[in-house]
Amino acid sequence: MIEQLNQLIKTFVFLFLLSGLSMAQAIVPQAPSIAAKSYILMDYDSGKVIAQNNPDMPVAPASLTKMMTSYVVSSELAAGNISHDDIVTISSAAYAQNPVFQGSSLMWLEVGKQVKVSELIKGLIISSGNDAAVALAEHVAGTESAFTELMNHHARKLGMNNTTFVNSHGLSADSHTTTARDMAILGMALIRDYPDEYALYKELEYTYNNIQTYNRHPLLTDPSINVDGIKTGHTEEAGYCLVSSATKDNMRLISVVMGTDSKNARKVESKKILSYGFRFFETVRPLEAGKLLHKSHIWMGEQNEIELGIAEDIYVTIPRGKVPNLKAHFVVEQNLSAPIEQGQRAGKVFFQLGDETIAEYPLVALQEVKEAGFFGRTADSINQWFNSLFE
Repeated sequence: MIEQLNQLIKTFVFLFLLSGLSMAQAIVPQAPSIAAKSYILMDYDSGKVIAQNNPDMPVAPASLTKMMTSYVVSSELAAGNISHDDIVTISSAAYAQNPVFQGSSLMWLEVGKQVKVSELIKGLIISSGNDAAVALAEHVAGTESAFTELMNHHARKLGMNNTTFVNSHGLSADSHTTTARDMAILGMALIRDYPDEYALYKELEYTYNNIQTYNRHPLLTDPSINVDGIKTGHTEEAGYCLVSSATKDNMRLISVVMGTDSKNARKVESKKILSYGFRFFETVRPLEAGKLLHKSHIWMGEQNEIELGIAEDIYVTIPRGKVPNLKAHFVVEQNLSAPIEQGQRAGKVFFQLGDETIAEYPLVALQEVKEAGFFGRTADSINQWFNSLFE
């Protein structure tokens, strides 16, 4: 009978009850109206979209483009293809960003000058310098057009499926488009993949060649909300855009507002949606990576049981006060047979609030199980046949 049950898909239900939390039903109002062409609010850890409007509408990214420029540069640094100490000779193409576009954000580079990559990165991120963007693009890839191929390659890898870059700085150009969702994905990638470089996004000012420039992100100096980046953008086509990341307690949110009508509006609308997220939602970690959830029978193996769990910490974002109602169950695949590698998928873990499944993750093997010898496999084959008679 035990072997019969082991042949069936197993489902186990367990409650995550956190002491001291109210059992009262939390009231979650609708997200506030946001005066922007499109916007999105996402939790960094869980990836949960808390609020959105037109998140996949194509829009011009303006200087938000430089988020991808810095991501690519960070990737090249991590790969060892370039160094912070590399010296870059400023080209006429980089310098040409200065006089051509009135109001362009600049690091104020001069043609022929030699500048370290580390300084250009600060000029790119803190000063939002169009000239720094071109200088870095040329240093990494030889030409800016070649660099944009790298930008689009990384965009595809990150799942930014509705974004196309045609330059490194973000000035308006045909086919140079993105979406609010894709910018949120990029913001999360910057924080996750290159935290040291991301730390520059909260720096308030930078001085190069005795010229002081300032970080334009308006929420960095707002004491009522803990924003530590990311980026502003503005062109006539794009309107006023803002990507922000903020933390409160153990929660980090990413907001993107695209196409507001003023500097003040992008600040007000971003703060409004971030405050909504922190006030009415929370993110919890009900399961930790590597923790044993279940021991399951396995056929054809050197051992009869295998330990199952999850490969990465699981986070879920839910309305505040709903943690006592959070339920999870897991389903084990039928007929697990050796050989099985550590980390191999063996089922699914589901999380539910009421009747709604809010998240699902793979259930994986926490250990390797090698295939048994001839006699062990033969015995298991006979047992499988015998048990199948009772299914």
